[in-house]
Amino acid sequence: MEERRIRIVAVGDESLAGIGDPRALGWFGRVLARTSADDVQVEAYSLPAPDETIEALSIRWFEEAMRRFGPTTDNRLVVSLNDRDLDLNQSTARSRLNLANILDTASQNNIRVFVVGPTPCADEERNAALSEINTAYADVTTRRSHVYVDAFNPLVAHENFRRDLDANGGRMGQAAYGLVAWLVLHRGWYQWLGLPQAD
Repeated sequence: MEERRIRIVAVGDESLAGIGDPRALGWFGRVLARTSADDVQVEAYSLPAPDETIEALSIRWFEEAMRRFGPTTDNRLVVSLNDRDLDLNQSTARSRLNLANILDTASQNNIRVFVVGPTPCADEERNAALSEINTAYADVTTRRSHVYVDAFNPLVAHENFRRDLDANGGRMGQAAYGLVAWLVLHRGWYQWLGLPQAD
């Protein structure tokens, strides 16, 4: 039997690179460490860009991803979202449209997408605005039949997540990345890849 080959390209901000994690894994590295199966070869390419807005991401992702995807591989896209659009003083509808453009382009090219929503921050006022964007992102993703993991609502009041942010100057550390990885692994990751769930 021919071995199945999955190529995963992940795009997003510096959280993909595990910045602030003493183990340098971030949530994506932790997820990949638990992603394997017999007769399946998983190849992952992480393409983070620091402080990137969804509009900037929508402009660059396709060209960069297509350089990694193969004509005979099962090509998958992971989109890791953040809160940078809040700094632009633009409408939630604009952020939603930029994500829709990414998802529509992916669908047109037979690329299945797994979207990880933005994580909470330590600022309560900013979290209130981020909650609205998170809801919009979730809606536009599920309407297009892609997978959305809400990383905001489960963590916004999570004691260990908030403690980790406080201990790391507002950035995620080892504990916070571990919590995001847990959400990803238990909110459709294996089903999206068509792989058996790890023990």
